[in-house]
Amino acid sequence: MPNGSSTEAGNAGHDPAAVRRHPALFRAVARRRNPRLRRTDITVTDERTVRRAVKAAALGNAMEWFDFGIYSYLAVTLGNVFFPSGNDTVRLLSSLATFAVAFLVRPLGGMFFGPLGDRIGRKRVLALTMVLMASGTFAIGLIPSYAAIGFWSPVLLICFRMLQGFSTGGEYGGAATFIAEYAPDKRRGYFGSFLEFGTLAGYVGAAGLVTAMTSALGSAAMTDWGWRIPFLVAGPLGLVGLYLRMKLEDTPAFQKLEEDEETGGTELKEIFTAQWARLLLCVVLAGAYGITDYMLLSYMPTYLTDQLGYDDTHGLLILIATMILLMAVITCVGRLSDRIGRKPLLMAGLGGFVALSAPAFLLLKQGGLAAVLGGMLMLGLPLVCLLGTMSAVLPALFPTHVRYGSLAIGYNISTSLFGGTTPLVITALIHATGSDMTPAFYTAGAALIGMVAVAFMRETARQPLEGSPPAVATKEEAEEIVTSRSPEPKF
Repeated sequence: MPNGSSTEAGNAGHDPAAVRRHPALFRAVARRRNPRLRRTDITVTDERTVRRAVKAAALGNAMEWFDFGIYSYLAVTLGNVFFPSGNDTVRLLSSLATFAVAFLVRPLGGMFFGPLGDRIGRKRVLALTMVLMASGTFAIGLIPSYAAIGFWSPVLLICFRMLQGFSTGGEYGGAATFIAEYAPDKRRGYFGSFLEFGTLAGYVGAAGLVTAMTSALGSAAMTDWGWRIPFLVAGPLGLVGLYLRMKLEDTPAFQKLEEDEETGGTELKEIFTAQWARLLLCVVLAGAYGITDYMLLSYMPTYLTDQLGYDDTHGLLILIATMILLMAVITCVGRLSDRIGRKPLLMAGLGGFVALSAPAFLLLKQGGLAAVLGGMLMLGLPLVCLLGTMSAVLPALFPTHVRYGSLAIGYNISTSLFGGTTPLVITALIHATGSDMTPAFYTAGAALIGMVAVAFMRETARQPLEGSPPAVATKEEAEEIVTSRSPEPKF
């Protein structure tokens, strides 16, 4: 209900006779509960500051997915380095299981970093997650191979993957919250889409680097020592991201909480009790999103290589072309979500997966460059509807004082159960059933469940974040809002 709303609404639930006897008293109570909106209550954003905040958050997200993309695209090579015994399927499953293990600890990271971000601020926690994430990735590049130290090699790999997963547990929720709380209400979809632009940029960077090195060095040199270089690149990238994040102030919404002395801390109990319905909605939405996302951006190179017989380089080049196309349109999708709403785009994306997953994989199976590119685009276009919208949808599910914690927990529980396990589950199902159409059925089923969740979601486009004052781009906009909500605005 907007500030300055009717006295009748404020008196709802009171005895009508008492209201008639004491109208002035009840009007005063209503005004106290719903004070008129003042110009100083509205956050007027600074365009340059917002863009710097978006850049800092998106770079961290790009680095996160650069790290995870490297592992995905080197899954076969890393299987040979760290799990040399057994047949090819066992090695690949072992490598993908190590990929998935990082996701098992992500909820723990979310439970640790999320509430911490609601207590001490988004900026500080995002700087900490950046340092830990870069350190874990860099350390993987230094691990001796199985041939050098035997059993301890995969043990160290799993430990550093868990460090990556723990730190990443605070990354996406914090970055999405950071952008959402900096962006003006009417452009939150547009600015939020840059977070997933960073996702694609990280994947493209990882795929491009792995492809270039594989082409230049060959499979033998990559298995011997070349695989280390992409992981070692994470060190300097982490320093750049840390520098950008430390230069910014915390979000206006969090600063307002500090002024109101409402940052005493988020209790996990409150998130799991008071926010349970929203948390469940977040888990389902993020689950459908994660399965479709990881299926295309993480698993597809493995599918093209193992099921369709493409060599590693050709499979990655096809995926790179698809992702570059998605990057070209993702911010347009974000801007469109500000105009027509989040729900129509989410429904279009998820419905696209339900309708197009099977035809897309049938087209992929035809072989040939044109058919494979066509199948990839049939999967990529529905995905971009989710990529350009979801980073504005999920933060808006929760009120400000528990936003970081609730989003970090809900998103990471979902990613742990569904998203990160997608490559492993699909590979195992194909091996068990003998059907290379399994990815299509798995993806379509997840998207159908996601559509049910979207139907229960409220529309949040162009609306203030719950628990935060309205955020606008200009002073004129602020004055218009005050005038529209109060007959006697206070400046």
